[in-house]
Amino acid sequence: MTSERCRDIAHLSAVELRTAVPEQTIGFFTALMGMTEVARDGDSAYLHAWDDYERFTVKVTGAPVSGIGRTWLRAAGPAALRRRVAAIEERGLGQGWTGGEQGIGRTYLFRDPDGHEFGLYWDTEWYEAPADARPALKNQAAAFPGRGANVRRIDHVNYLAADIPAIDSFLPGVLGARLTEQIVADDGVPSAVWYHVSDKSYDLVYTSDWTGTAGRLHHVAFATDQREDILRAADVCLEAGVHIETGPHKHAIQQTFFLYVWEPGGNRVELCNAGARLLLAPDWRPVSWSAAERAKGQAWGLKTIDTFHTHGTPPVGPGDTTRLPPRPASFKLFVPNGSGMTLFLNSYPPARRCRRARTAGRTRTARPSSPRRPGRRCLRSCGPGGGSVRWP
Repeated sequence: MTSERCRDIAHLSAVELRTAVPEQTIGFFTALMGMTEVARDGDSAYLHAWDDYERFTVKVTGAPVSGIGRTWLRAAGPAALRRRVAAIEERGLGQGWTGGEQGIGRTYLFRDPDGHEFGLYWDTEWYEAPADARPALKNQAAAFPGRGANVRRIDHVNYLAADIPAIDSFLPGVLGARLTEQIVADDGVPSAVWYHVSDKSYDLVYTSDWTGTAGRLHHVAFATDQREDILRAADVCLEAGVHIETGPHKHAIQQTFFLYVWEPGGNRVELCNAGARLLLAPDWRPVSWSAAERAKGQAWGLKTIDTFHTHGTPPVGPGDTTRLPPRPASFKLFVPNGSGMTLFLNSYPPARRCRRARTAGRTRTARPSSPRRPGRRCLRSCGPGGGSVRWP
């Protein structure tokens, strides 16, 4: 008999992405995904999706290599937080309490069995839109941006893991998450699992890492209002020179309409829309997919691209195919400049040393010399928080 469902975790709230090109990654999320930068702290920038009720959705942190940092989960209440902390400590996975950041209160840190870091909290500050971004309708967090893909909120995270059975025990036993779908290999061992903590069909996904490495990222996904937004996003990314890995198309598993792209740091980003599909059954029966069924491809017959099984961040060595595609000669990026949309060309040029980087002993990427155009801030990073170098 199915036990009563645990609801101690309210939802997935935010994620930290690491990138070696933080200013480019920030530009990708703000100009092309429609997010807003709300704060800076050292090497990190905090970005907000327009209908996220909390202070931030993505934390972008400059780092030597790409990958995932912390994932934040909000508890359903103070008592629920205490129960989950007790369960985590019983498994010996806790790292202790820490102060909050950017609107998030006291947070309990822990790691899953594969080493991914999480922060669990209850206290939070609701997002207050500035005057120029206040919505016409008071039941949404901020005005619709009308820019790029216009992602509304974070949807799910897909982690790579070396030991799926260990994860399969951890998620329900420690977090109280519920299995909704899975891929089962011919030997009967799950190779990928989809779990949810809300009424969405999935929030946390784990896929077997073919390299056997722990702690890596497959992708982070953001929800759009409708499928047409994803079709538009494909055109936006095409015009901007962003690498489109696969889609738009529809998954067989979970039936999600999708588009996968790689942001400038190499992390895979999914834009997704599941339509009206929710899992409301309190006694939902998990759906299992065989290797033979998965070999048929996606819902409408699209073959799963090879890099979908081999690309992960951070890269782990010569055998890993986690590489950015060849950089286009002209990468176009639209960014707001206060008076409309400005088009910057060659956002992926060969590296050379800018004046500030030469004085600091660093190498950074900059556009080849040409007559300067005043007032346009460079999207490159000359160091923490970016530099004052302007586009030529």
